[in-house]
Amino acid sequence: MPGSAQTPAPAGVAIPRKTAARPVRPLTRLRLALRAAGIEQVCRLLGCALTLAGAHAIGTIGDRFAPPGSLPSRRQDRNARALRRVVDTLGALKGIFVKAGQFAAVRHDLLPGPVTEALAGLRDRVPPLPFDRLRETLEIELGAPLTTLFSEFDRTPLGAASLAQVHRARLPSGQTVAVKIQYPWLRAALPADLALVRRLLRLFAKRVRGVDVERILDEFGAGLVTELDFEHEAGVAEEIAANLAGDPRIVVPAPVRTHCSRRVLTMSYHPAVPVSDARGLAERGVDPRAVLETIARAYAKQVFADGLFHADPHPGNLFVIDEPSADRAPRVLFIDFGLSRRLTPELRRELRQGLFALVQRDVTGFIEGMERMGMIAPDSRPGVSAAVSGMFERIADAGGALGTSGDRMLALKTEAKQLLQQTPGLQLPADLLLYAKTVSYVFALGAAIAPDVDVMKLSLPYLLQFLAKAD
Repeated sequence: MPGSAQTPAPAGVAIPRKTAARPVRPLTRLRLALRAAGIEQVCRLLGCALTLAGAHAIGTIGDRFAPPGSLPSRRQDRNARALRRVVDTLGALKGIFVKAGQFAAVRHDLLPGPVTEALAGLRDRVPPLPFDRLRETLEIELGAPLTTLFSEFDRTPLGAASLAQVHRARLPSGQTVAVKIQYPWLRAALPADLALVRRLLRLFAKRVRGVDVERILDEFGAGLVTELDFEHEAGVAEEIAANLAGDPRIVVPAPVRTHCSRRVLTMSYHPAVPVSDARGLAERGVDPRAVLETIARAYAKQVFADGLFHADPHPGNLFVIDEPSADRAPRVLFIDFGLSRRLTPELRRELRQGLFALVQRDVTGFIEGMERMGMIAPDSRPGVSAAVSGMFERIADAGGALGTSGDRMLALKTEAKQLLQQTPGLQLPADLLLYAKTVSYVFALGAAIAPDVDVMKLSLPYLLQFLAKAD
């Protein structure tokens, strides 16, 4: 496992057991108390807001002296800088604020395209913490000193994500592992952070008609509590590994249960090359088409057959094992199972009926299913129905729901985003959005690493089996 994080970092020098120092307290009690009370978060957010307000005021004054033709580009640049500032602030706050940004990044039904695209950058822009600020968490959670737990520990992280960062280490047995350590303040600050997110969302809801704030918060909070439990993540990894065990070309890192807790996750480490590293794969003689075929079949099985799927298939979470046989039979490594979803029987049933309606071009049946799932605000059915009818026509023109090629699916994904953004009264369940995001990520990955492979054809057998199942 090269790390279950998303921001690559240079390799560090391992610290042997004999040179390890006494544990250093990672946060002063005062700072932890400030964070738990929400004071640090409020100060950072207020600082960001004041900076944005000042920049807007200065920019507005400058607009008065700028050539009229330059105003649109000036405003666009100003908005882009503001979004980058917001993303940087959320990234520095880490934790719930990064997760809230990532959650908002898939809400194409509520936010305009430039905003969701900027927030998607939080996947790759989370700065790491010095290891000394994490060491106490590691030792308290596992109940022993660092030098007893590991014979070597690399202080330089493999990567940093919203809730944790990952370090490479070696167990006393000699096994190399990746250790995911949760940021120390997250649990203590959870109530204050959720309260802040709730207030920000309520302010946002005043600008958007028909937004069910409580429902969105419930979905976000439920997903967050699950992601904070690393023992749950270990169980999900083991279950997905068992589901995919029939394919020898798929590798899921195995949890080391003796070194796992709710805030520390230790898993087997595998030297690997990112699937997006075309040069690295070419140097090893790896055929990207073979890699994509393995990934596409794995996700089709998870989504359509198992109902439990790894919901974050971006290139930072998918690798090819670096081994001598990679040129003949490349094995794909999946990491980071914190963002995984199990589709409820009700949602699977509605998805199946929705796909049937799509295949049969039954707009009325499709809309009724959307209403059963609470996706349409009151009095919004006529507009939603008209938008869905237009989408059905475009899918029919592209060859039908089951005959659409992979590249056309990507075009339809863009149209679907526009439909969500431009159709008042649409509000999708978070799990359905993650489902759609996962599928679209796989198609986008295919277009990036092996555009001559049709992901839709690879997925079709699993989709047909899903449609054939009885409710």
